[in-house]
Formats: sequence, C-alpha cells, structure tokens
Amino acid sequence: MLEISGLDVSIGSVGILRGVEMQVAEGQFVGLIGRNGAGKTTLMRAIMGILPARAGTMRFAGRSLAGVPTHGRARAGMGYMPEDRRLVPTLTVEENVLLPAWAGARADAATRLESVYRMIPEVETFRARKGLQLSGGQQKLVALARALVSGTRLLLLDEPFEGVAPVLARRLAEVIAGLRQAGVSIVLTESDLSHSRDLLDTVYRIDRGQVRAG
Repeated sequence: MLEISGLDVSIGSVGILRGVEMQVAEGQFVGLIGRNGAGKTTLMRAIMGILPARAGTMRFAGRSLAGVPTHGRARAGMGYMPEDRRLVPTLTVEENVLLPAWAGARADAATRLESVYRMIPEVETFRARKGLQLSGGQQKLVALARALVSGTRLLLLDEPFEGVAPVLARRLAEVIAGLRQAGVSIVLTESDLSHSRDLLDTVYRIDRGQVRAG
C-alpha cells in the first residue's frame, strides 16, 4: 500500500528525515514510535504531501507520489489526523468532518458521512456543535472522523492518544481496532506503546530522523 525508500526531508535548511525506509502492506497497522522531536510528524506530513521530499521515493498503491499534491493524495484514499486536531472552531462538527469531501469534490460525501457516523456514533450526537464547544477528547474523535472521510485506503494518525483522558483513549483504540474490518491500512505515531501495543502488526522506531524496524 505504501512504500518509502531513501526519503530525506528538510524544513528550511535543517535536515529532519534521513534515508527513511518503510513499508505498509494493505490492511496492515504500523506504529511509528519515537520521542517528541524525533521526526514523527515530519514523516506524516511528508507522506501526505504537506512537506516536500528532498530525496527518495514514495509509492502509494503502486503509483509514485512525486508531484501529487495533498488534495490528490486525499482523493486517492489517504486520510490524515494531525496531532493538534486542526478543527475549524467556528464550523459545526459535521462541517469539519465533511471538509475533505468538499475540498476533494467527492460525489460520495453523504455516503462517507453515514459510514463514519456508523463507526463513531458519538460524533453524530454532537454533529451540530461548533468545534470550539468540544472537549479535547471530543475534538480527537472529530479529527479521526474527518480523516476517515478521505482515508478509505490509508490513515495517518499522528499521536491520536496524546492528551486524551483514559476513557476516551480506550474509545479511540476501540474505533481504530474496528477499522480492520474495513481493510484500511494505518500508520500511527506514539511516543511509546502504552496505548497501541495490542493494535499494531509492525513497529518502526524513529530517532533523530532515522527510522529502523522493530
């Protein structure tokens, strides 16, 4: 599903990722584990096309991602849940969830929304609230729901459990585990394996921008 080879990424003049090698099979749940500042978020943004690659290749479902913009990757079936959620505070929950569908002009927006509500029914219960009216944990659920709208093939979940109360962390883990039935591939970042140990098929470790298996 996703193949990364020799990937280098810089932010300005500072090299962040060096020679990243990583593979994600169809339906596989992969963890990217490392401390804060190790390069986890940079890698997620590079996969999503938010940050450009300085060197190396990335292939998604057998096709090169070179030159494919972020919205093109979303249209191809990638979904991204950023660590800081990035909800639009003045929009309703439902409007926030539908943003990727609107941006990608998806004809199946209503169908995707219904599917997401079945997976995360809590989100439907507060669909009319504004983003600024939600707790941190509720915002995480909405951010996951938004990622699911476009992430029909690959989900990039950046620190989904960070800063979330234990009850909501368990609920997020339940939702993520349930995605196996949909056959979606997942790359999930965490600083350690405290929440995701039982979810993952494969673990990569990242330290100072370098990635190794195990």
